[in-house]
Amino acid sequence: MIITLKVWRQEGPDVPGRFETYKVPDANPHMSFLEMLDVLNEQLIKEGKDPVEFDYDCREGICGSCGVVIDGQAHGPQRRTACCQLHMRHYRDGDTIVIEPWRAEGFPVIRDLVVDRTAFDRIVEAGGYVSVNTGAAPDANSIPVPKDDADLSMDYATCIGCGACVAACPNASASLFTAAKISHLALLPQGDPERERRARSMVDQMATEGFGDCSNHAECEAVCPKGISIDAIARMRREYMRAVRR
Repeated sequence: MIITLKVWRQEGPDVPGRFETYKVPDANPHMSFLEMLDVLNEQLIKEGKDPVEFDYDCREGICGSCGVVIDGQAHGPQRRTACCQLHMRHYRDGDTIVIEPWRAEGFPVIRDLVVDRTAFDRIVEAGGYVSVNTGAAPDANSIPVPKDDADLSMDYATCIGCGACVAACPNASASLFTAAKISHLALLPQGDPERERRARSMVDQMATEGFGDCSNHAECEAVCPKGISIDAIARMRREYMRAVRR
């Protein structure tokens, strides 16, 4: 396969960026999207040029480290798939692909396709944890949790913090990420003692980081590689209202 790439290149956060066009003459349908970028970088290094910087770690769709906008879609065209698990068999010989970084005030570009996502870390640090002393591990089933609540909590806990929700949202909102982190703990008894402080602190931190508000476009749900529902955002709003009214 011969693939033409239009890739965003930017040397640093304070330097204007631009698109550059490259050809990958030996792309293989069995390659992952990131492996195809590896091939491009090997080609650029051989030519004495700077390779394209992009984030990755496990390359198994688990860690949330990778993330680029591919032809205008966060993570690319395949639903519920991180870009590291997107394969070139979804493209055809001669295709042109446009690759950009996440674009949001809360995710400033570091270089090329790499953005600073530490804002997510600060939102979690504001309250996305359980700090009360729970003692030793309890015996199985000693704390009854309704199965529906446990299942829903686990659905929210699958969030990998990749940031696709922010990149896809026209408001650059981090509401789906924050809601998932708030909601999965709010549904469990271990998270109940800090429930109100958690909701208030995390939502306030999200605003402090410069992310926009949710206006129910549902683009976040559409691109989430774990398929987390925007129902989480409604739950987060209820949790926040409960916290600020007391």
